[in-house]
This record gives sequence, structure tokens and C-alpha cells, in this order.
Amino acid sequence: MQAMVEAGAMAENVEVSVDITPTGLAVDAIEAATLVDKECVIGQVRSGEVAVTILPVLASGRCFVGDVH
Repeated sequence: MQAMVEAGAMAENVEVSVDITPTGLAVDAIEAATLVDKECVIGQVRSGEVAVTILPVLASGRCFVGDVH
């Protein structure tokens, strides 16, 4: 979330994946996404490595399916 906001995203528009599994374990990767010019900029952190991609917006107008935190 912080990196997205520092890059210019509005905090209220940033979608962040869950960081704990339903069984209470840490997840393997955290993702954050925000809308930029009708596309989703999605960043993922896994094992200390960062990956960023641009994907189309979903029909819902959001970048993630399911819960958003």
C-alpha cells in the first residue's frame, strides 16, 4: 500500500490482498493494485522480489476478485 501511495495512487483506491490464510498462516505473496488510466497496475512482493504488471480492469470496475483490504 505504501509503495503504491508513494508512486501517486490515492490510498482509498488501492486494493491489497490478504496477508494471512484462513488457517492463520502467512501468505506466500502480497499484491496491491490500483486503477491508472482505465487499467490496473498490480504489484506483487514474493520472497523479497517485486513484480509489477498492467492488466485490464474487471467488469466490476475493480482490479481484484473477492475481498479487498
